[in-house]
Amino acid sequence: MPAASGEQGVREQVSRMDPAGADPCCPSPTEGEAPPPQGLFPTSCNMAARAPPPRALAPPPVPTETAGKEQVKMELENASLWKQFSAVGTEMIITKKGRRMFPGLSVKLSGLNPALRYILLLDIVPLDSSRYRFQGDAWQTVGEAEARLPDRVFIHPDSPATGAHWLGRSVAFHRAKLTNHTLDSQGHIILHSLHRYQPRLHIMEARDMLRWGGAQHSFSFPETQFLTVTAYQNPRITELKIRSNPFAKGFREDGRNCKK
Repeated sequence: MPAASGEQGVREQVSRMDPAGADPCCPSPTEGEAPPPQGLFPTSCNMAARAPPPRALAPPPVPTETAGKEQVKMELENASLWKQFSAVGTEMIITKKGRRMFPGLSVKLSGLNPALRYILLLDIVPLDSSRYRFQGDAWQTVGEAEARLPDRVFIHPDSPATGAHWLGRSVAFHRAKLTNHTLDSQGHIILHSLHRYQPRLHIMEARDMLRWGGAQHSFSFPETQFLTVTAYQNPRITELKIRSNPFAKGFREDGRNCKK
């Protein structure tokens, strides 16, 4: 009979899907449960079929030395100097050729595993979405920030080094340079002028370098925030830099001013 033949065809199709008579990928609704509306959402079988293929390479394993990681600390050694500048409004000169920061970033580390190797990195990120101008003896917002530039990191030249190397010493990032040259090829950190920025320091185990974007330990200090300029705007910052910077001896002796 045609009806029996059709019923037999359905049974054969079900048996091919699953020996028990049910599709394990698309289970039938339980008794009393309304079947899902057709056409609104793909079935789980279809979703599985359309799922992207698995990654060719599995992500690197999570390091097992987690006990000591929570103990890692970073101290800003010259915090008192940074706070003097922050109270006035820190300005950092940026040039096309690149200019070193003053004050510089000098830190001390604790809690590292002496036997493991670590990489220390510095990056500098925008603090807000505004552009600034110094007027009326104060910094004021004057519009939206320029488009964010490609992120760059400065790798401390001692990296990679063991925890024993980093512990118990001053770690300075005085070789890092800031530039406003958007086509810089020297590896300097590229920033916009008249924007506010926040330096960040990262500690990574050497074996985790391929997982950049998820640094194991990141630190930032609010007192190190600064505004970028091509010439100092606030006379108080100029005076403070001349008094504090050991390389400004000539300015102190001659009473010259570096503001343009």
